[in-house]
Amino acid sequence: MTTILPTSEEDPALSVVRFTSELSWADAGPEVAEPQVSRLCTEAQECMVMARWFDLVSLMLTSADVILSKVSEKDLECIFTVICNVVTKSESPDEALEMAKLISAKITQQPSDKPALRLKILFNLYNLLENPYSRFFVYLSALNLAINGKVTEHVIPSFKKIESFLKEWNIGVSDERQLFLTISNVLREHKSLAKESFKFLSKYLATFSGEDAYILSEAKEEAVRTIVEFVKAPDLFQCDLLDMPAVGQLEKDAKHALAYQLLKIFLTQRLDAYLEFQAANSTLLKGYGLVHEDCITKMRLISLVDLGSDESGRIPYNLIRDTLQINDEGVELWVVKAITAKLMDCKMDQMNQVVIVSRCTERVFGQQQWLTLRSKLATWRGNVANVISTIRANRIAEDGSQAVQGLVIR
Repeated sequence: MTTILPTSEEDPALSVVRFTSELSWADAGPEVAEPQVSRLCTEAQECMVMARWFDLVSLMLTSADVILSKVSEKDLECIFTVICNVVTKSESPDEALEMAKLISAKITQQPSDKPALRLKILFNLYNLLENPYSRFFVYLSALNLAINGKVTEHVIPSFKKIESFLKEWNIGVSDERQLFLTISNVLREHKSLAKESFKFLSKYLATFSGEDAYILSEAKEEAVRTIVEFVKAPDLFQCDLLDMPAVGQLEKDAKHALAYQLLKIFLTQRLDAYLEFQAANSTLLKGYGLVHEDCITKMRLISLVDLGSDESGRIPYNLIRDTLQINDEGVELWVVKAITAKLMDCKMDQMNQVVIVSRCTERVFGQQQWLTLRSKLATWRGNVANVISTIRANRIAEDGSQAVQGLVIR
């Protein structure tokens, strides 16, 4: 095994240049190799003396393609640790960023070759950087490497810290947009994380609020993808996509208007509207990768919840049967399914054939929902005030009664 780290006083960066150049020119023979190695080492020394750190990194990376295929993973990690450490020597944030870009580009060139090691090198580089934007750039490079190298499981745990990262990086809207979309692309590789993928897709679309029509048009394809992910997810029943300009632009779009119509059905209408849409657009739905039976299941749950949102809070069994297009025996089964999915809290009155709803999930939460909530809170406040008044009145009456008894005893 070749030893990379020096045992002499030679600078580690110079040792790496010497090692990689000797390895690169090994097949040319001593007569050709030695002058080349000497030339590269001299050039490296000049860069260090003159503090030309970007040039030094560029020189050290020259033979990277060769060493990536010839040395062990342990030695490769040592080499790139030394290369990455050069970024700490620069006093210019801009130069450090350019060096980070150079190293990241080299590391991500062949993502399928030793992807886990390449990812480790990028995170080592990340930890060495002080400039927030440089860190963001390397992190984004790591995410793309994880996707292309199919090692996304290594980066997913970091998503829990995204909010703190964003505060640290202080990046602009355009970079946030790119970050959210990339994270969603990482998560979509894992079916069990579909809800998380949808969350970051929604964050991505939300960044387009306030943009003009030209910028909004960039989000059309992802807006359609977000709609499809919402419809497809068996455990997603609520979202605010209809309020987003990036989604709203699809309503009158010649190519994507039907996608918007589909979303509107799932957020504002019932099963009959979906069945009518499916009958006219079955090919489109198959193209989206949607399974008709799964859509029916979701729409039945949604329709049942919509029935429960009525102010009376009482749903007759026969109304459930007709709305969900099921037989009498299936009514209670679907009510149980809605309770299990935590879409509603209710009791089934089998004697009177009615479901009494105490709570149900709203598919959208807009102005109307806020007004309803305000009304309910006002009612609740009034009820509490009445209870307090009653308690006070009873306490006064009780105190008066005790006082009278005291006088009698005396």
